[in-house]
Amino acid sequence: MTNKLLVIDLVGLNAAALAKMPGLQKAFAKQAEPIPLQPPLPALTCSAQATLLTGALPQQHGIVSNGWFFEETGESRFWLRSDRLVRGEKVWDALKAEDPSLRVANLFWRFATHSRCDFIVTERPTYWANGRKSPDIFTTPDPLRDELVQALGAFPLFRFWGPATSIESSQWIADATAHVMKTRDPHLTLTYLPHLDYDLQKFGPQSEQAATACAEIDAVATRLVEQARELGRSVMVLSEYGITEVSKPVYLNRCLREAGWIRVQRAENGELLEGADSEAFALCSHQIAHIHVRDEKNLADVKCKLESLPGVERVLDAQAMKEAGLAHDRAGQLFAIAEQDAWFAYPYWLDDADAPDFARCVAIHDKPGHDPLEMFLGPGGKSHVIKRILQSKLGFRVPFDVISQDATRIGGSHGRLPDSLQEGPLLLTDCDGELADSLAMTEIKSLMLQQVLGSA
Repeated sequence: MTNKLLVIDLVGLNAAALAKMPGLQKAFAKQAEPIPLQPPLPALTCSAQATLLTGALPQQHGIVSNGWFFEETGESRFWLRSDRLVRGEKVWDALKAEDPSLRVANLFWRFATHSRCDFIVTERPTYWANGRKSPDIFTTPDPLRDELVQALGAFPLFRFWGPATSIESSQWIADATAHVMKTRDPHLTLTYLPHLDYDLQKFGPQSEQAATACAEIDAVATRLVEQARELGRSVMVLSEYGITEVSKPVYLNRCLREAGWIRVQRAENGELLEGADSEAFALCSHQIAHIHVRDEKNLADVKCKLESLPGVERVLDAQAMKEAGLAHDRAGQLFAIAEQDAWFAYPYWLDDADAPDFARCVAIHDKPGHDPLEMFLGPGGKSHVIKRILQSKLGFRVPFDVISQDATRIGGSHGRLPDSLQEGPLLLTDCDGELADSLAMTEIKSLMLQQVLGSA
């Protein structure tokens, strides 16, 4: 006999955050203690989600970061959506192999598009020919898009990422999840609530803003748990990583450039990184970076140079990457890990006057690295935002250059493995069966299958 299961990916949930969430504590009070999860390296959204879905490590499933360098095209690409990038059997493939009639809903997990999930909802902005960006979603089946927009309004894209992030995006996703469970009745529902990713990174997990964010997402997640149980579903609430305090940005690419290993091309819109022509460059994401080194003869020198940089804890070579589960053809030749109090900023220019125009924009697909500063407004604040909106509405093609360049403002980060289980991600569940005191993230796929298929 099959069961029905809701899995909530509550980003950033760890023991410290859960302590500020009385609603979730009460919702799972009758169950066992929260179970610490051991994430893969890197402890990032895309890598962790791929591990949750496949039960494999990055060197098997290939999602080595939130983005990677495509050597064939010389492009660095982040936040891609296609399921076909994830190698290995996903949980929905395993379910359908047992019973093709089992229905799976996927709401906002990465790499959702082009998958075998029966119901898919994820953000997909419209990029207009005049440079304007407007909110929209991708759905399977197609009519689900109009149905959700009519029921809930347009997806609040600019509350999902950028300087205006708020609880609105997670609330919309939770409401969409409840709608899909009620109207489509999937056996497995996967959903993603990102709210803690914002203020915990901006201000640090010990800040007043973080406490407020915990209270806000607690209300949303607790209500969704209640709705799932009213519909006869078991629930798992889990996270990809915990966010810890940081105070210092580290500029790997500036170090490599000063050493003469990075090539840039001067263009009308500023200096552009030429990764394919660089002897070495770093593809940074939070507290980790893949270091791409073109010539093997430079590996030792690049490794030594980066290891001497304050804020770098260690640099893994090929053998160490294999031992860490990171040996994959998408990975760099070296892999850098920040100290606990540090994070890796992507900039490669040495003078702010030479920064590319996209540096001051929310431009997640243009930057050769992840940029958490996209959550902060830059000089001019809201008045500059209003100015750019008015110019855009009048038909002017102007850059939406509203983002801060002050990397010291970031208060929290993640990506390295947690120093203790208390700092790392958690699992809360009311599912049947005895569970260990801690679990590897590679074990979650099996737990989902056992719950849905009803096997012990």
